[in-house]
Amino acid sequence: MLHDSILIIDFGSQVTQLIARRVRETGVYCEIHPYQKADEAFARLKPKAIILSGGPDSVTREGSPRAPQAVFDAGLPILSICYGQQTTAVQLGGVVEGGHAAEFGRADIEIKEASALFEGLWEVGKRYPVWMSHGDRVTKLPEGFTVKATSENAPFAIATDEKRRIYTTMFHPEVVHTPDGGKLLANFVHKIVGLKSDWSMGAYRAEMIAKIKAQVGKGRVICGLSGGVDSSVAAVLIHEAVGDQLTCVYVDHGLMRKGESQQVVDLFRGHYNIPLVHVDASETFLGALAGVSDPEVKRKTIGKLFIDVFEAEAKKIGGAEFLAQGTLYPDVIESVSFSGGPSVTIKSHHNVGGLPARMNMKLVEPLRELFKDEVRALGRELGLPETFVGRHPFPGPGLAIRIPGEITREKADILREADAIYLEEIRKAGLYDVIWQAFAVLLPVRTVGVMGDGRTYDHVCALRAVTSVDGMTADFYPYDMNFLGRCATRIINEVKGINRVVYDVTSKPPGTIEWE
Repeated sequence: MLHDSILIIDFGSQVTQLIARRVRETGVYCEIHPYQKADEAFARLKPKAIILSGGPDSVTREGSPRAPQAVFDAGLPILSICYGQQTTAVQLGGVVEGGHAAEFGRADIEIKEASALFEGLWEVGKRYPVWMSHGDRVTKLPEGFTVKATSENAPFAIATDEKRRIYTTMFHPEVVHTPDGGKLLANFVHKIVGLKSDWSMGAYRAEMIAKIKAQVGKGRVICGLSGGVDSSVAAVLIHEAVGDQLTCVYVDHGLMRKGESQQVVDLFRGHYNIPLVHVDASETFLGALAGVSDPEVKRKTIGKLFIDVFEAEAKKIGGAEFLAQGTLYPDVIESVSFSGGPSVTIKSHHNVGGLPARMNMKLVEPLRELFKDEVRALGRELGLPETFVGRHPFPGPGLAIRIPGEITREKADILREADAIYLEEIRKAGLYDVIWQAFAVLLPVRTVGVMGDGRTYDHVCALRAVTSVDGMTADFYPYDMNFLGRCATRIINEVKGINRVVYDVTSKPPGTIEWE
């Protein structure tokens, strides 16, 4: 990596990734590493600053996580958040105690003294909303620290040692619930650390193309396309680097949305002229899923079959030494997350399985340093159509997890049609880019209805649409009734097999990670 960087030391907070995303939004490169491996990362990365994350543990517990002493001895700027503030206090001679009133959720802080951390952002004597999540509190600051802000249950909501450039907050600036949090992090990165904004997708593209060329040489690469953003961007980037040394394999499991398989083929064969093998394995997948209703068994069944089909096609192609994967930075973080703590995601929710070691191929993972929003930006940089780059998240198992209960071809076809109408209406209303994710679900119930002069006994279709800034929290989109009426009328009239449509208003509250 050719950029100055910031090291984020992870103590297990479920929102640590948001710290990295906010830092990168300022145009500065950063990496997350668990506290147990922070010494090694610190020596390798040679960062210009350190950020200590929050975490679920208690600093008062014997054996609880600590930051490497080298971090404090290096004289670099440090920003310590929540648990990070507490371990910083203890490691530098302060005191943290439990048993005080906890503070979870929205709180107001009052600014007591000026600080470089919020210079030009917050004023002395005024109050500002933040997001708290703590039970313990600092009761004695280390020598050299002064209080800059307080809240009702955090007497040291912001405490700093301006001389040593150590800044601590009891609240979480990285979450959207702290309105000015992103600006505070930008202050730290630019005004205190003094880093310039040189982390861009244009620079990343050029650097990664050179890296892929050096890694692959004259070898051949095989890439499994899913039709999603990650594999599509990875394939186009690798093709730009090595041309026809890349062959893509698209395994169609029969559970894609309407028209998506043809879109994949048209884009990669037609627009980019990338060698593509299209395997229609829908009969195999649907046959194996017959009678299966458990959602986790569905995922594992699809994952195993995908591997089997992909491996068979790879053998037919022959000669490939490298395997391209759309691994993203959150995947990398999760794979090293410490002790299986709460920051580890149940990844089977989205993924259908990795490829086996027996394939004995070297990995090419050009996106492993990027978050999802950065992958989209890189896709735009590469000229991918917005229909691919901006599409809503669609997990690998496809419609399989949108059909609770047993999957049949008939159910998949019914859902495909309903889902297509729903998304068409969303686009016509200009809402597709406003909504983070929208999809239809074919519920495992049938109801009696009357249509005209006839009685029906058909499926119920549920519609879901959520808004989200970062994917960590989400809320249902507040459609007006006219829109829902149009969708329901079209689906019932145009899709044979559905006689009732409902709208799901479930929210995804702070603290949950997955969304299905």
